[in-house]
Amino acid sequence: MTARITSSFGAFSTAREVVAGHDLTGRTALITGAATGIGIETARALAEAGAEVVIAARKPDLANAASADINRTAKGPGARFEMLDLSSLASVRATAARWGDRPLDLLINNAGVMACPLSRTEDGLEMQIGTNHFGHFLLGVLLAPALEAGAQKSGRSSRLVSLSSIGHRRSAINWDDPNYRTRPYEKWEAYGQAKTANSLFALGFHTRFSARGVSANAVMPGGIMTPLQRHMAREEMVAMGWIDAETGALREGFKTPEQGASTSVWAAVASDLEGIGGLYLEDCAQAEPWTPAAPWVGVMPHALDPESADRLWELSREITGAG
Repeated sequence: MTARITSSFGAFSTAREVVAGHDLTGRTALITGAATGIGIETARALAEAGAEVVIAARKPDLANAASADINRTAKGPGARFEMLDLSSLASVRATAARWGDRPLDLLINNAGVMACPLSRTEDGLEMQIGTNHFGHFLLGVLLAPALEAGAQKSGRSSRLVSLSSIGHRRSAINWDDPNYRTRPYEKWEAYGQAKTANSLFALGFHTRFSARGVSANAVMPGGIMTPLQRHMAREEMVAMGWIDAETGALREGFKTPEQGASTSVWAAVASDLEGIGGLYLEDCAQAEPWTPAAPWVGVMPHALDPESADRLWELSREITGAG
């Protein structure tokens, strides 16, 4: 049995602490949804280590402001904006076409939608799985040649990082109706399904591209208050125990955005993960199996099931026309 991969970092390590000592000069990272939240802290840490960082987002004003903020402390080329709307497969294709054959070293699929009312993407997909998974699936597949070129250029593995969540425990993939065309919609079940898909995508991608020099892992960043909660009322967060009703304080265990970015950065730079993939990572380590005794950590079997990963890959091929 392979030993579990751990590190000297932990749940409350920061992205800057994780990247310290790494020189990313000459490396290029594309990070989706990096204009706010843990995405901007992931981008900041990589840029301060010398990487060229591309913020792929759908709001130019936020992304350009984020780039300017990051560039105040960047040690190399810094950050720039690239237009990307993951809820539009046409936009994803356009982004990949503009990228062309330029080498890419890191693709961090950070953007996400959580617990929104029932809505649909431009292509008629349920918004959470459509954006969180199918948009990212298409992006990853179309940029796979660029990641391969990055590996050939650098002589080391390029990496894809897929952000999942402990929310994956709420649902496996509903193969009969993943897009809620006939079954009743439940926003947290839909979020759980999408986060399971993010983990299975990393497994499926690694299986298909590791021999070409590209590895992929899923990441659970932890509980962080960011714009991801935009669809939640304060009363709902109080009821879920995230916020104290009287003081407004966050529940113990919540992380700052910079702490929340640490596992994404660890997945991107850790030498112990060179060529290693198909894992679910949290708190800067390979996750242990989920148990009811520790409900806020760990990974459930359905999020790392190889047969489900293959089945999801085929479904994603049918829906996106790529892969």
